Amino acid sequence: MDEDLVVRIVLFVVMLGSGVLLVWLARAAASGRLRRNAFAGIRMPSTLASDEAWLAAHVRAKRPSMFAGYSSIACALVILLPVPIPVVAGAVFVACVAMLGFVLYGARVGSRAANEVAKKSDD
Repeated sequence: MDEDLVVRIVLFVVMLGSGVLLVWLARAAASGRLRRNAFAGIRMPSTLASDEAWLAAHVRAKRPSMFAGYSSIACALVILLPVPIPVVAGAVFVACVAMLGFVLYGARVGSRAANEVAKKSDD
C-alpha cells in the first residue's frame, strides 16, 4: 500500500473520530446526559463542585466545543482531497490549533458559568 495513502487513512480516522467525539460530548454534557465524571468534559474544581455547576459550564461551553469538533471533521474531509501531503499536514495543523482554541475558550466560559452558580449558591 502506498505510504501517502496510509498517512491519509490514519489522519482521516483520527480527525474524523475526534471531531465526532467532541460534538457528541458537547451535546451530551450540555443536555445533562453526561454527568460529572473523571474522564470527559470540563473537569475543573469549579465545574466538579456540583451537578448544577457541571451542567451550567457545559451548557455555556456547548457552542465552542461543537466548533472544535466541526473543525476536526472539516479537516478530515480536506484529507480526502487529492492534494499533496504537505497541504494535508498544514490542514491538520490548522485544525488542531482551531480545536485547541475552541476547547480552551469553551473551558474558560464554562468555568465562568460554574463560578456564577457557586456565587448564587453562596448568597
